[in-house]
Amino acid sequence: MENIAGIYYQTTKLRIGSKIKFAEEKQNYTVRASNVCFAICTKPMNDLKTVLYTIIDWKEYIRGTEDLIFGMGAETDKACEAMLDRLTQGESMVSSRNRIPLNIQKLT
Repeated sequence: MENIAGIYYQTTKLRIGSKIKFAEEKQNYTVRASNVCFAICTKPMNDLKTVLYTIIDWKEYIRGTEDLIFGMGAETDKACEAMLDRLTQGESMVSSRNRIPLNIQKLT
């Protein structure tokens, strides 16, 4: 990410396995699938033995869930890559109901 005049520009995809901390969250997310347009990130939800996910949309500078009514999930790398493909092909997008501004606190 480049900061030019106070605006962040994504110039390359995030490295798979990178940790990302959002200001609104206590726990880091892990990047599971990424390209220059989107990144699919997950964090464990141990009580339910699953994960929570968020999609970063670099063009809109937002994050949120996929807009599908019955989502396909993000528990596996394959599922995350399939979600990334749907987003990239325009078959889905970040939900307009569940989106928030992108507020990255730390990226490692």
